[in-house]
Amino acid sequence: MAPSIAIAHDYFTQLGGAERVALELAAAFPDAPIYTAVVDGDTTFAGLRGRTVMTSNLQRLPLMRSHHRLAFPLLAQAFGALAPDADVTVCSSSGWAHGVRQLGRKIVYCHTPARWIYDLSRYTGGRGSPGYIAGAALRPLLRQWDQEAARQADVYLANSTEVQGRIRRIYKRDAEVVFPPVLVEAAGDQLPLPGVDPGFFLTVARLLPYKNVEAVVDAFRDVDQRLVVIGGGPLLGRIRNQAPRNVHVAGPVPDAALRWAYANCRAVIAASWEDFGLVPVEAAAFGKPTLALRWGGHLDTVVPDTGLFFDAPVPGAIRSAVDRFDPADFDPAHLRSHAHTFSVERFVAAIREHVARLS
Repeated sequence: MAPSIAIAHDYFTQLGGAERVALELAAAFPDAPIYTAVVDGDTTFAGLRGRTVMTSNLQRLPLMRSHHRLAFPLLAQAFGALAPDADVTVCSSSGWAHGVRQLGRKIVYCHTPARWIYDLSRYTGGRGSPGYIAGAALRPLLRQWDQEAARQADVYLANSTEVQGRIRRIYKRDAEVVFPPVLVEAAGDQLPLPGVDPGFFLTVARLLPYKNVEAVVDAFRDVDQRLVVIGGGPLLGRIRNQAPRNVHVAGPVPDAALRWAYANCRAVIAASWEDFGLVPVEAAAFGKPTLALRWGGHLDTVVPDTGLFFDAPVPGAIRSAVDRFDPADFDPAHLRSHAHTFSVERFVAAIREHVARLS
């Protein structure tokens, strides 16, 4: 008899890489119920339609669905109250979903150990920010909860060698690296961005402090190159208001518009402190190179002949990489071949193998 499977993910309220991966996990196990803190169907991907989704009590509060970060003090308790009735639960976790109450076996696919515990200053934008002050007050209790949740898991999987090392350092656990899949299909429909002509540089990121998008925008001041910024988040209004005229801040866009942007850019700029670095792989699927911060997950996803590195997320270093960039140095066919090493099929096969070992 086949084991029963459940999927757990932090929350479905945004168009992020972790949400794409969680939905790919769900697609690999089409009969599995999905457990999460809150869902906002208007601001996340449509892949939840038709699935059995079990939410926490926070779902009853409209403000928690539209502003999930306000739920920060309540999420540990919310996940502790979720108890998937399954032989194996696969948790897609950036720090919350691995805390679901354990009835069967548990596999944690870790995007990163919780940034708001172990990297709070970078995550919130500095010690003087309101987010840092709130996080610092709660950090001792959350750390205790987080460490206990990590001990309860049967298997830990890491999305990159950077996260693998972080899991070993923070949780004292070994984790196999299973790269997440490329989830933007290059052959899909495309929708042009209004008022944008081909030939721009592109940044795709959630607009949070640690993504360093403001530094990318500042790198394009007083230059004759154009930049397009795609992504939503708390900094959207500020970035849009401060952007120079040669920077188009599109905000969150549908996949068809994202595909058009990848297909029509010169190169992607990835300046974030990234756990995996999915955007360079998505760009490579369209035959486009990446100018990336030499840190973390980018070291897995930007390899020789697929991009350039800069050493600090500051405007001068980013601008220097833009000046050094020559599209003739990169072969689109080689880039597409590189992207295929991060296929959905490889990801699904690895996850199913780990589930089978626990069954």
